[in-house]
Amino acid sequence: MAKRMDLKTMFDVGFWTSKLVLNNLAFVFFLGFLATVYIANAHLAERNVREIQVLQKELKEMRWYYMSIQSENMYNAMRSEVAKRVREDGLRTHTEAPKRVVVK
Repeated sequence: MAKRMDLKTMFDVGFWTSKLVLNNLAFVFFLGFLATVYIANAHLAERNVREIQVLQKELKEMRWYYMSIQSENMYNAMRSEVAKRVREDGLRTHTEAPKRVVVK
């Protein structure tokens, strides 16, 4: 004859919980592993988001730096600016039309 459980034992939470956990111990470990992977994935995603934000800020600063250097370079390449700078070296702009040399 099967063992008969009395009413107090049947409604005891500790009995059902321990029996349920012991019967499904592999599944409980699997759920713990999944929870650990989920938490690790969330931390990794947050770290990647922070790194992306830092790189975007750095990219924006580098773009500003590039634009300022490009603007400065365009200003320094103007003919009047070049003429001012080479005047100190004794060079001057040519005012006459170029002469053509023909060799026969």
